Amino acid sequence: MREPLSFAARADWLALASWIEPRSRVLDLGCGDGQLLRHLQQTRQVSGYGIEIEPARVVSAVRNGVNVLQMNLETGLSGFDDRSFDTVILSQTLQAMRHTEAILREILRVGREGIVTFPNFGFWKNRMQVLGGVMPKSQAMPYEWFDTPNIHLCTLRDFESLCPRIGARVVQRLVIGPQGEPVELFPNLRGSLAIYRIQPQERRP
Repeated sequence: MREPLSFAARADWLALASWIEPRSRVLDLGCGDGQLLRHLQQTRQVSGYGIEIEPARVVSAVRNGVNVLQMNLETGLSGFDDRSFDTVILSQTLQAMRHTEAILREILRVGREGIVTFPNFGFWKNRMQVLGGVMPKSQAMPYEWFDTPNIHLCTLRDFESLCPRIGARVVQRLVIGPQGEPVELFPNLRGSLAIYRIQPQERRP
């Protein structure tokens, strides 16, 4: 479930756009109201589809001028052939997936590469809230513990440890802070949002 836009989310969009080839084919998983895909259509002239399960968001995506399919990501992407897209995006949706490994493998199957973004649970403010005895709440994770759609929170190290297990290699990584600023020093501690570009391990530039 894509979170409401914040400074970090807008920086997320800028990174996504810079990593996507103009006029390429893009699949946006959990596209919400379609704003990201519309942004890519306008700035990179991409073609492709968004996938969303919630009916109201599907309607909003159509109104935003994007092609959208109403599907449940948890059932996989069997309707798409191998390598049918240049880039598959999973932006701030990974933490809401029940079958994390399965969807990441599907991204690597149907796309030549994937771009995955997620809130970093290792961010220092999150750690401090846990030390204070409460579940973290922030711009990137604005929900209360009892109504959050987020079920699989992770840190940068967690995600990077998972990549070899699913047959992925990290091509690029950008970690940003809550105001959208790039974070290079101690990123797992100081970064609130992680953005990864991944490819199958056997693929080379």
